[in-house]
Amino acid sequence: MTNRIERCGLQVDQALARFIENEVIPPIGLGTDAFWAGFAALVNRFAPRNRALLDTRDDLQAQIDAWHVARAGKPFDQAEYQAFLGAIGYLVPEPGDFAIATANVDPEIATMAGPQLVVPVLNARFLLNAANARWGSLYDAFYGTDALDAPPAKGPGYDPERGRAVVAAGRAFLDEALPLASGSWAELEDRAAIDLADPAQFLGTTTKGLVFVHNGLAIELVFDTASPVGRSDAIGLSDIVLEAALTTIVDLEDSVAAVDAQDKVAAYANWLGVIRGDLSETFEKGGKTLTRALAGNREVITPTGERKEFSGRSLLFVRNVGHLMTSPAILLEDGGEIPEGILDAVVTSAISTQDVRGLTKYGNSASGSIYIVKPKMHGPAECAFTDDLFDAVEDLLGLARHTIKVGVMDEERRTSANLGACIEAVKNRIVFINTGFLDRTGDEIHTSMRAGPMIRKAQIKGSTWIAAYEKRNVAIGLKHGLSGLAQIGKGMWAAPDRMRDMLAQKIGHPRTGANTAWVPSPTAATLHAMHYHQVGVFALREAVAAEPIPGLDQLLQIPLAQGADWSAEEIREELDNNAQGLLGYVVRWIDQGVGCSKVPDIDDVGLMEDRATLRISSQHMANWLLHGVCTKEQVRDSLERMAAKVDAQNADDPRYEPMAGNWETSLAFRAACDLVFKGVEQPSGYTEPLLHAWRLRKKSLVLVG
Repeated sequence: MTNRIERCGLQVDQALARFIENEVIPPIGLGTDAFWAGFAALVNRFAPRNRALLDTRDDLQAQIDAWHVARAGKPFDQAEYQAFLGAIGYLVPEPGDFAIATANVDPEIATMAGPQLVVPVLNARFLLNAANARWGSLYDAFYGTDALDAPPAKGPGYDPERGRAVVAAGRAFLDEALPLASGSWAELEDRAAIDLADPAQFLGTTTKGLVFVHNGLAIELVFDTASPVGRSDAIGLSDIVLEAALTTIVDLEDSVAAVDAQDKVAAYANWLGVIRGDLSETFEKGGKTLTRALAGNREVITPTGERKEFSGRSLLFVRNVGHLMTSPAILLEDGGEIPEGILDAVVTSAISTQDVRGLTKYGNSASGSIYIVKPKMHGPAECAFTDDLFDAVEDLLGLARHTIKVGVMDEERRTSANLGACIEAVKNRIVFINTGFLDRTGDEIHTSMRAGPMIRKAQIKGSTWIAAYEKRNVAIGLKHGLSGLAQIGKGMWAAPDRMRDMLAQKIGHPRTGANTAWVPSPTAATLHAMHYHQVGVFALREAVAAEPIPGLDQLLQIPLAQGADWSAEEIREELDNNAQGLLGYVVRWIDQGVGCSKVPDIDDVGLMEDRATLRISSQHMANWLLHGVCTKEQVRDSLERMAAKVDAQNADDPRYEPMAGNWETSLAFRAACDLVFKGVEQPSGYTEPLLHAWRLRKKSLVLVG
């Protein structure tokens, strides 16, 4: 008995077909026959091009490998290297002067600056939390984290001493963001005496208090004398609520483990629910049953009596997968699997078309746009392919040209080296570029795998190429007109429990001219929002744009450990660090289908991990192994010892399956070994092919069991 159904030559998983035919296309007026006929034609047109692009990746990598092998032992010549990269088509000529022409972009992306969340689509509760993180309590963020330099709360109830420290920090923030005409917010004793230095900052009133604006972001002061905080406050101020996560990326890629039709349907269903506005999740917490749903809009009464609405939710992007992977959810006429990126483009856009047509409860894009982040593209030809694909999806769904916008993640070496040309390839629909240290480093290692051993992982962050990469991303974006039309973003703060460190360090992101940066939680978004009150991003961009753009000589400096002579202890330490992080992530991915979670590092510090962290760890170990820095026996020893450590770190998880001692039966441990010992041969150093294969094997065993 088959679980597939034939649709215009495609063999479609029945659950996916039912979902599309019953939930997705009827509201947008597409008939089943017309949809599948158009979909099949689109797949037949683009699947061969997709394959050809992947073949080009492999061909370029083979030529680069051979170039490094032929020059082993010779001094590295940067000019010769760049000439070679140009000759093989890895580097393309810089485009002439141009500016992007994206239209109908929502202000959260184009003209506002604030935090951005990335959330796994398969976790409905996290998804709802992220979508609702447009507004966050500053008092809660201060009280419940280490952000304050003050003693932690005493006991489970409200701690007045901790509360006073929170209030003092809140008043200090108000003095910076909403300065009074005279004096300090800490000295106010009468709410009626609030007199701003700039009265235009006052927007109006809500049922709970007063709303102001600074640097384009709203601030609500909540007054409630019945609450413990408000009751003891001189003006009855019980909370400061900040506009926080302006945008959220709903992720179908690195933070999820979606390997088959069942997983894809679950992912698409959650995307449909959050777009349609009816997604909810019921769960147990603290002995209570709670139900979470999307937040409604906020209404403000202006001083003239006008009613003005503010969105209660983040503006949502959806991150599709890249060009590499295929999905068994649909089989092509030749029996091969559909390119997963093509499947995502059609289904997520069809779902979002309900929003474009005004069929949803709240609405996502007020400008009538669909926002798709496209990861892991290598160079302008792959960006052009995405542009053409989105044209075809628009035609299939009856959407106006360039309704579908694209975010280009600058996380692969060939993209960052040709960023201007990549932007030009999608100049009519681009709304987002950003940097991603981990994936970019993974590709750096893999591209130059044969050049020699790399420096230690922690040192790579201080490499010349990293500084050039981060600065070029902003500078090239500004050069080609992204300011006022698109987001220029920065990467993740990975330590969700270290908010004091985040407040001290992440202010560096808006200071670069980037108008968004990734944070790991709604609480972190609230705290990071303070940075956009401290830094007027758009005001400093003129100065940023006037600075010289770092050249390829800096960007293409390979982080080789030339002449390094590490001790046995240093090698063991590096292997252990990589092995522990790798195992801690892989064991949850393979055994439990968890694609992103807070994973303890080797020092038991919780870090948000996804496939990007896995890519760099596995590629770094594979590189050292290839060049004889360590032996296979040393790597295996580290993996086995760190498996025991990861087991201990997960001892309180009743679902956890120990790895130590179960070297042959633990599929997670075997997957981790493959990622290292087969790392050199993996396409672009990606972890997905091996992870998917081992996860599918695990799922089949669970079904049999």
